[in-house]
Amino acid sequence: MRIYLIDVKYSFVREEAAPDVNTPERVVEYMRDAFGEHPEQEQVWLISLDRKNRPKGRTLVTLGTVSGSMVHPREVFRPAIVAGASSIILCHNHPSGDPAPSTADIQITRIIREAGKAVDIELADHVIIGEATADPGRRGFYSFREAGLC
Repeated sequence: MRIYLIDVKYSFVREEAAPDVNTPERVVEYMRDAFGEHPEQEQVWLISLDRKNRPKGRTLVTLGTVSGSMVHPREVFRPAIVAGASSIILCHNHPSGDPAPSTADIQITRIIREAGKAVDIELADHVIIGEATADPGRRGFYSFREAGLC
């Protein structure tokens, strides 16, 4: 049997003003460059927030396929807990460009919201990023918070 030591180490990297991510538009702005390395694959990212809802950082939770991605609460909340997050924003892309949520997106949002209650970390929003040209609403994103689902 292998036994591992888990060691959390904080290292100062740089100091910069925390961007404001209190609207879905600001979340999209903060996350837009995150999807460039694998634009044809669905990616699920976590934004860990401090007590004042400012980002402490963002973490790639999972890299999926062109049409989906596996998400589990343990992978979502692990980096949030290590970061000492008070709340989180889940964010993922739809390579098709249409940000409309799938049934699976709605289901995982409910699961993450409920799991967050168990660890006292609120799901502040879940934002799906697509393209304005593929969005019937021409916004290019979908916010579960705005839709009343967070």
